[in-house]
Amino acid sequence: MKKIVLIAAFALFSIYGFSQNALYGVRAGYNISNLDFEPNTGSFDNSHRNGFAIGFFAEFNVTEDLSFAPEIQFSAEGAKEEVIRIDYIQMPLFLKYKVGENLSVGLGPQISLKGHDFQDGLQNFAFSGLAGVEYMISDEFFLDLRYSYGFTNIFDEETTLDATNTNIQIGFGVKL
Repeated sequence: MKKIVLIAAFALFSIYGFSQNALYGVRAGYNISNLDFEPNTGSFDNSHRNGFAIGFFAEFNVTEDLSFAPEIQFSAEGAKEEVIRIDYIQMPLFLKYKVGENLSVGLGPQISLKGHDFQDGLQNFAFSGLAGVEYMISDEFFLDLRYSYGFTNIFDEETTLDATNTNIQIGFGVKL
């Protein structure tokens, strides 16, 4: 399954690879993530987890103020307790709208593939919604803030537990 996600990402990047209106870059971020249990369960210490994210992106101008920004990133999420820590390979698909000279907002879906033990009682795939704001410090460097909310249960169907992942990500990046 990792191969399918990576092939899809490669195809997505190569479709626009020769575009004149493309920017490429890297970004890194600090994660503050947690799990929302339904109903609230006492079986886990559900403290937030501090982690990191690092990835590569492309940004394609659709219009002067609207752009599409697919990304591939590694993100350490889940909760603080060892058994519910989840490291993902993610593909955020941002649609960004420029609201000022240096400020833009974005929305989009995010597809996540678990990047470790596939037989641990946790789902291997996750889908979430993503919202963010980006501030350009200079022509190349930017700061951003993102919030993602999971739409899928992180636990396998064999368990009776139901939880979704939430994550706040504070990032810094460079556009090349």
